[in-house]
Amino acid sequence: MPTPENTLPPRPLPLTELSENDPVFSWPADAVAPARGAWARRLFRRYERPPLPRGWRYALHLGLFLLTLVSTVLAGVQLVRSGPVELLSFDVLGLPAAERWAQLGWGLLYAGPFLGVLTVHEFGHYFTARYHKVRTTLPIFLPVPLGLGTFGAVIRVKDRIFSRRDFFDIGLAGPLAGLLVAVPLLAYAFATLPDQAEYLLVTTRSLARYPAPEFTLAQPLLYRLLEHVFADPHRLPPANLLLRYPLLVAGELSLFFTALNLLPIGQIDGGHILYGLLGPRRAGRLSALLFVAFIFYAGLGLFSVRSGWQVWLYGGVPYALYLGLVFWRLLPRAWWGLVVGAVVWLGQIAVATWWPGTLGQPGWLLFGLLLGRLSGVYHPPAPDERPLSRGRQVLGWVMVLLFLLCFSPAPLELLR
Repeated sequence: MPTPENTLPPRPLPLTELSENDPVFSWPADAVAPARGAWARRLFRRYERPPLPRGWRYALHLGLFLLTLVSTVLAGVQLVRSGPVELLSFDVLGLPAAERWAQLGWGLLYAGPFLGVLTVHEFGHYFTARYHKVRTTLPIFLPVPLGLGTFGAVIRVKDRIFSRRDFFDIGLAGPLAGLLVAVPLLAYAFATLPDQAEYLLVTTRSLARYPAPEFTLAQPLLYRLLEHVFADPHRLPPANLLLRYPLLVAGELSLFFTALNLLPIGQIDGGHILYGLLGPRRAGRLSALLFVAFIFYAGLGLFSVRSGWQVWLYGGVPYALYLGLVFWRLLPRAWWGLVVGAVVWLGQIAVATWWPGTLGQPGWLLFGLLLGRLSGVYHPPAPDERPLSRGRQVLGWVMVLLFLLCFSPAPLELLR
């Protein structure tokens, strides 16, 4: 996921801060370029922190990748055991050698393909940005010591992007590259499913002492299509043991992360595509509407008129502050955004009251906070607003269709 820094260049220093003896003033107009260059370099150092030496930068990227590899291998072990609800399984290192290497092998079977898709995704952004002469960092991987083992990866765009076409190309390249790897990966995982009885009773018999997973992964439309085409129905795993098939898990989570990046909001990949297709005005309006709908769904079921006083006392104030934070900058005036937040909350209460048991996906609230406060809901305009070519428009709408095929409102489902 690229993180552009599309801010205007810093304002120049006031003339009062420059000495009258500065060569810029004393030299004739046709001879000021060298002095202006030196002045610009001094000014640049006031606004930009000097970059790390190249060796240190490469070491940082490699170190974060290796940490992410370790965290995802251990996360794969935990996924195969009981699901992604606990800290990483460091205790695997203390198991007898045969069992230790068997479980680490399952973790690697999850981590290798999953990180491979993420890497291809980010390098899709990177090489496309380089093609358009936009400077970026190498991919920055984000390890985390629980859950899936990683928050994914990002690249930092170091130059301003000047055209709608470049925004579109850079944003689209990552998800497209990732899908070109994720789809064959998932097809291969379905085509090579082991015999169910042998795999569950012999290959993974050492997992019998761990509690069965309480969660399973949702199956988006593209997952089901590939399952129908490539899988032997007699070898498909039962829903409660899907997490014990690490290659399937890696493929499904690759689709999920791709869909997450393709959300058509703000400055994530899908926001770049939406901006390229519709332009700043229509894309901004649609992005805002989708963001409101996203938060509305995420918080469904948290509060209703039937909720006890403890829920309102301990949850009401934090949730009100949350809605204020995410909607504060949604509209030109802050109080308009607060009104939107109040209407969203009242709508959630009404739905949960009229249809008891309705539940959204509270896990999306954290992602909504990141969208609302960090990346932003609206896409910045580019100086060059010329519409996309017909071929790019077709490709953009194909990516919208692929988003619908890969997205699942609730990526984790609780087994009942």
